[in-house]
Amino acid sequence: MTPREMLLLVAVGIGAFVLIVLLVVVTKYFKIWLQAYMSNARVSFFSLIGMGLRQVNSRVIVEGKIMAMQAGVGTDPVTGITTRRLEAHYLAGGDVLRVITAIIVAQRADIDLDFDRAAAIDLAGRDVLDAVRTSVHPKVIDCPNPEKSANSTLSAVAKNGVELRIRARVTVRTNLAQLIGGATEDTIIARVGEGIITSIGSAVDHLQVMENPDRISKAVLQRGLDAHTAFEIVSIDIADIDVGENIGARLQADQAEADTRMAQALAEQRRADAIALEQEMRARVAENRAAVLLAQADVPQAMAEAFRLGNLERVSKNGL
Repeated sequence: MTPREMLLLVAVGIGAFVLIVLLVVVTKYFKIWLQAYMSNARVSFFSLIGMGLRQVNSRVIVEGKIMAMQAGVGTDPVTGITTRRLEAHYLAGGDVLRVITAIIVAQRADIDLDFDRAAAIDLAGRDVLDAVRTSVHPKVIDCPNPEKSANSTLSAVAKNGVELRIRARVTVRTNLAQLIGGATEDTIIARVGEGIITSIGSAVDHLQVMENPDRISKAVLQRGLDAHTAFEIVSIDIADIDVGENIGARLQADQAEADTRMAQALAEQRRADAIALEQEMRARVAENRAAVLLAQADVPQAMAEAFRLGNLERVSKNGL
């Protein structure tokens, strides 16, 4: 075989290999490219090949681009939802289709949400689609939450000492501007519960609260409890209110019992002090009696001593 024939054979082999590779590539990406082309998604064949080399799911990117183009969102070729931006979000671990769906839903609901913010919310670990849906359809939160709290009601005491047990329902919608870094539902529940307890505690009589439960809702709403949270409070409704124990009367009874025990203790102490003083006086009396007896014992001795010395006789003569 001549060198020319060998070169021809090598060229034919290389051509066949290239043809086979092109055939495989066309077979793999032609359907996706055709779908994108027919949908005016503007995804080139080379972009699809590059996605394969970068281990990007080209079908997800193309479907997201088609959804955006068909919905008319992010159509700007430079600042809109481009293939490169979708790839970057996919490689960062984001959910491309969920982000595009959220943007479409936000546009239909006349909510300002661009791709950058939606992608940031998604990468922050928040469910961007659920956030948009909550903005459209407000969410109702039970306060307290029976799934996270052992108590099914809030307990608060009015100034007259009567306990009220309340269950509230808080209607919220997502605040997309503060969704990243904003506090969650647990903070809303805690703040609302604190506001309800404070409002009841400032009421003079529990009957005032039962007659006008809406005064609690208005007072709590005026506190701005949704500040720095991912939600905006739409309304606070008192779902149930019951009268509990008379805490004031019970505390007064406990105080009276404690005062009685203290008085008894003081009386016992005074009694013990009196008994101790009595015993001390008796001891002193016995001591004085002993001193008297000792003095009486000294009298005969002194008289005998006087007789012995003659002092008693001399005194008698002088007395005469």
